[in-house]
Amino acid sequence: MGELRRIGTLEGDQTFPVYRAELAAGATAAIIVIPEIFGINPGIRAKCDAWAKLGYLAVAPDIFWRFAEGEELDPDVPDQFDKALKNMGQFDLDSCMRDIEALIHHLKREGNCSKVGLIGFCLGGFVAYTAAARTDIDASVGYYGVSIDQHLGEAQAIANPLMLHIAGADHFVTADAQKAIHQALDAHPRVTLHDYPGLDHGFAAEMGQRRDEQGAQLADRRTEAFFTEHLAA
Repeated sequence: MGELRRIGTLEGDQTFPVYRAELAAGATAAIIVIPEIFGINPGIRAKCDAWAKLGYLAVAPDIFWRFAEGEELDPDVPDQFDKALKNMGQFDLDSCMRDIEALIHHLKREGNCSKVGLIGFCLGGFVAYTAAARTDIDASVGYYGVSIDQHLGEAQAIANPLMLHIAGADHFVTADAQKAIHQALDAHPRVTLHDYPGLDHGFAAEMGQRRDEQGAQLADRRTEAFFTEHLAA
């Protein structure tokens, strides 16, 4: 359904690739889809296509474009999983936030979208949390975000709605980390947390061995309702 395009950076001196999906022109709301550490692979493109079918303009940026542009990796292939972890080690959060700002501006100015939401998975889930604290994104959703517990001091800056899906048996996000997230965010008026007991990291992957169908469908229904509520024009 979609196609690869290039968007100008916030500074205007470079461009970076995004996958863009739109069923028909005229969408009034957009959703930025932040990938896991595996690039804009078939699963992420499928997620964008699904949001486009619901009437949104959906775009997925290549968050590793500065050092591994265009790489598409499969988490079920050990060598590719290891390569993704190495890429994650080079990721710079501040640069990613600037790219998200550039996308928000682009979607509102050139895409004519009055509202922009953001959804992210794994590292993208952490990006979703951070975007809620550092940008003017209208609504954000994070799936099994890593490292959030290490940045809870930023929660006071969250001004727009944020939903986090927490995998109860996440081998990348410990029970102590999940406890800290709940302690810091349960009472936050703009944050909604959903727990999925027994499910592991990646349970909502669009394809592959990690997907848990029941858990993925439940989380996705909650996300769809969340965006319907907060991104309506």
